[in-house]
Amino acid sequence: MNRIRAEFQKLRSSTLAQNAGWMLMGQGLGLVLQAGYFVLLARLLGAAEYGVYAGAFALVAIVGTYSTLGSGTLFLRYVSADKTKFSIYWGNILLTTSVISGVMVLLLAVVAKHLVNPASASVVVLAAVSNCFCSQLATCCGQVFQTFEKLRITATLNFLTNFFRLAAAAIMLAWLHHASAWQWAWASLAVSLVAAIAAVVMVTVQFGLPRFMPRLFLSGAAEGFGYSFATSTASAYNDLDKTMLSHYGMNVANGIYTMAYRVVDIATIPVLSIRDAAMPRFFREGTEGLRKAATLAARLLGRASLLAALAAVVMFITAPVLPHILGHGFAGSVSALRWLCLIPLFRSFHQMAGSALTGAGEQKYRTATQLTAAGANFGLNLWLIPTHGWLGAAWASLITDGGLGMLNWTILRFLAASSKKSLALESAAL
Repeated sequence: MNRIRAEFQKLRSSTLAQNAGWMLMGQGLGLVLQAGYFVLLARLLGAAEYGVYAGAFALVAIVGTYSTLGSGTLFLRYVSADKTKFSIYWGNILLTTSVISGVMVLLLAVVAKHLVNPASASVVVLAAVSNCFCSQLATCCGQVFQTFEKLRITATLNFLTNFFRLAAAAIMLAWLHHASAWQWAWASLAVSLVAAIAAVVMVTVQFGLPRFMPRLFLSGAAEGFGYSFATSTASAYNDLDKTMLSHYGMNVANGIYTMAYRVVDIATIPVLSIRDAAMPRFFREGTEGLRKAATLAARLLGRASLLAALAAVVMFITAPVLPHILGHGFAGSVSALRWLCLIPLFRSFHQMAGSALTGAGEQKYRTATQLTAAGANFGLNLWLIPTHGWLGAAWASLITDGGLGMLNWTILRFLAASSKKSLALESAAL
């Protein structure tokens, strides 16, 4: 009993535990709002129109992370170590996102008709402005608060965004009863714009005005591109399947599969809360060597994997409830969710190991594994989707996330062992 009480007191006094708790509570409330949002959106759009929107959104998500050119992660890395650099790195976020997102929107407007079906292509520009500029800017603002370990505010931003989306879906359902993907794309853009403006105002009021240094934009571009590339590969293996289902004109199948995938994303929130709360600590531990970052990853994995396994069991058992909540058009989501329910567990492995690699300055290895995963996912989807539809996409996702978890941990353990061996040889030489 005393031991349990001591552990409880230890958790209460831990900044990491408090920050993870804020993220989990904020995202837990967000989970409730997201669940309501997806239910309303499913009933508002139906499986086919939801599939149209999902195809456009997935295409945008694959390249959307390039809109910030890694400026949020650069802020997290360098301002975590030196808080006096806030203004120049905050200015870099605003400048980079404004310039690069405009380029990305124009690029997507040109290529969309060649990659997704015409219905999805018609809403790509709206989805691109919403994701490439608004959502990415709001995400970077969250990273600013994450850097200062004020994750209560990061959680509040997530909560407000989800609340606005829920409100928009509820208003449209009450007013229109049924909407097209194009109508929802406009509503989603409006919500994202309000959330982005609120986030920028909160950062500026809390920490100060930005200072713009164009040379920082240029000097940090290469490193920032590396972070964006790593994130885009993660987006690729998560969203290629929806894009390809859209490319083959499988809008209903895409709607069924994407809705199940969104439930999986919600179930992954506890894992991501732990990762986000620990990220500044990964960077600090990483400055002292890979072994310390790896030790932190192993400790956090025990908690994250337990939560993910519990989520998998709950999803498998409760999957038959989906059609009663979403509508009978989503009956296929029951099987899809049961196939996908192990993904949060796989993500707990590759997220913790990958965060350790990033924090220790070994991003190149994480980028390589994620690029391998994206390539494998594309090949698997190209082979499986034409003949098996969403089921083929589910198989590809399971293989990809499971394989990535194995790759990241294998590389992390190998590098940590090599680091230990090198230290032993240096000590012997002295």
